[in-house]
Amino acid sequence: MVVPPRHDSETTRTIGVTGEDLRARAHREQMHVRLLWVSAGFCALFACVAIKLTIATVLRPMAPEQRQIAPQVPKIPKIDPKGSLAGDYALPQVHRASIVDRNGQTLALSLPVAQVYANPQELIDPQDVAHKLKSVLHDLDEHETAERLARHKQFVYIARNISPQQELAINNLGIPGIYFEPGEQRHYPLGRMAAQIMGAVDIDDNGIAGVERFFNKRLLVDRKPLRLSLDIRVQSAVREEVAAAKDTFQAIGACGIVMDVRTGEIIAMVSLPDYDANEFAHATNDERFNRSVTGLYEPGSTFKLQTTAMGLETGTIHIWDSFSSVPLKIGRFTIRDMKNDHFAPWLSLPEVMAYSSNPAAAHIALDVGGKRQADWLRSMGFFAPVPVELPEAARPLVPRQWGLATTMTVGFGHGVAEPPLAIVRGTAATVNGGILVTPTLLDQEDTDPPEQDATPGGALQQGVQAVALSQSLPPAPPISTGAPMPEAPVVPQGVRVLSESNSALLRRLLRLDVTQGTGRTAESPGYFVGGKTGTAEKIGPHGGYLKHVNISAFTSIFPMNAPRYAVYVMLDSPQPTPQTHGWTTAGWNAAPTVSRVISRIGPMLQIFPDMDHAKQIDAQLAIPMHPAVPRGVRPLGPGNDPGDPRKLEAEHRATKLAAKQAQEQSTHTLAIRKKMAQEKMDE
Repeated sequence: MVVPPRHDSETTRTIGVTGEDLRARAHREQMHVRLLWVSAGFCALFACVAIKLTIATVLRPMAPEQRQIAPQVPKIPKIDPKGSLAGDYALPQVHRASIVDRNGQTLALSLPVAQVYANPQELIDPQDVAHKLKSVLHDLDEHETAERLARHKQFVYIARNISPQQELAINNLGIPGIYFEPGEQRHYPLGRMAAQIMGAVDIDDNGIAGVERFFNKRLLVDRKPLRLSLDIRVQSAVREEVAAAKDTFQAIGACGIVMDVRTGEIIAMVSLPDYDANEFAHATNDERFNRSVTGLYEPGSTFKLQTTAMGLETGTIHIWDSFSSVPLKIGRFTIRDMKNDHFAPWLSLPEVMAYSSNPAAAHIALDVGGKRQADWLRSMGFFAPVPVELPEAARPLVPRQWGLATTMTVGFGHGVAEPPLAIVRGTAATVNGGILVTPTLLDQEDTDPPEQDATPGGALQQGVQAVALSQSLPPAPPISTGAPMPEAPVVPQGVRVLSESNSALLRRLLRLDVTQGTGRTAESPGYFVGGKTGTAEKIGPHGGYLKHVNISAFTSIFPMNAPRYAVYVMLDSPQPTPQTHGWTTAGWNAAPTVSRVISRIGPMLQIFPDMDHAKQIDAQLAIPMHPAVPRGVRPLGPGNDPGDPRKLEAEHRATKLAAKQAQEQSTHTLAIRKKMAQEKMDE
């Protein structure tokens, strides 16, 4: 018997539930498959990324692009012994460019610092905040800081110019309301070295003195380091020697200058006393005072070089002329030489320079005349501040009226006040071929000069021969041995103020002053030094000269056979010592200091003493004390003295008398005419 299926409600419910489960199970399996595919896809992507990272970081790592790291990481410095790459390095966190010397030695740079300030309204306990800050900022006044932080303000400075380490330590304190402001601080790593030249910057990083002020815009706009002409090795040597002389002779001040006579580049400039450039705010006015460019001093006998150059260039005097050394009266004053100088009544021009006679120099100035003397000094730049990159350069003091007395006193360096750098510039022009160069503190690129004789003294040979022909001097002997010069001389650039032949003659006169004159203590064997002493009485604070208080100076050039560098040393109010036998003149103090300076800096400047050719070079530079007078020429001297002040004074009185008589005659004539006109009107 067949039993039909049961269709009760229970069986129906069982069959329906089973169908839904099957459908749900199928759906889940489908989702699982999809998830597996998605997971596989992500695994594939991650695998690709991992492989790429492995290749990029392990197998074949790639260097980061410069633009990616430049804001955070400065360039790695390269080995650069000559400093040629110094201009390519700059800290990215600072804005003011650094300053370096000609060899790349850093003289000034800015370092990143921070300013820490607070918003008092965000602080919970000002006293606790001040206490915590004191643990990092040890110089902080805790009590004062707590009071300031308790005020109802939104901004209070806590400290300026803190180091990055201090900034990090304060930040680690986790004090709410404390903030930082990035900044930079100027630093001078060499301290006192060239402090007056560097100058300083203010709290806002703007230059306020020295090259920092002169080049302020350049240093803020161009981040490339500013390269100066200074050689810090030479600067250090000059400072040591000048400081030693200042201490030895108990001078109240001193200065020293080294300048390239061809380019005007200042290699060293020292002024003492000086100060630590990092402590500008605490330096005294005397320490900040740059005696090389701001100080004004009577040049004394160093100015006789200018008087001689002026006389030769104007054609007023010649090497064979003679000049009276007899004392001259000017009102109640008398121009004379030192009491221990017993000169002949008449001195030749070489003797005037070698023995440094004041009356003879006054005679030369009178021969030239006051107007031409003033014009000469103006053309040499002695009437204006020296054009150097220092805002402190002072304007010289020159007479307003240029009378007979002024002409005479200026002839031997009295009655005018000049900065030492002006004397150095004038000295350079007399020996470099007659070109007035512009002193500069910027490093200059040398240009290739024209071909010249490479034998020792060859640069001087042609000029000496020309002078010998034109001035009837015996020609310099030829040099048989030849040693190459270290480098070919550079042709000076500037205004010509002196002929080459007169420049060559002046070189011989300056050399004579060192070999046989007042500057014998300046000799440095093998360097053929030439120069001129200068001693002037110091002017007191209320005017008038101070007795037995001198300004002693020596201006020099080396080597004289091929002039390269001018060296100048000045001592303010030196005292006598047993070694100077009671004297305070330049030949006893400034000149020997120059000798020591030259001996030290010569090798630094790649100039070495030439002892092998010393006799030949000295023969080239030699000049007789009494040059022969050319046939048919009447020299200045006894019986032919146009600069005799008595004669000039008589001519001056005659001129004034004639002018007075002409004025009286004119007045008388005018009165007669008025009278005749009045009579005519009355008729």
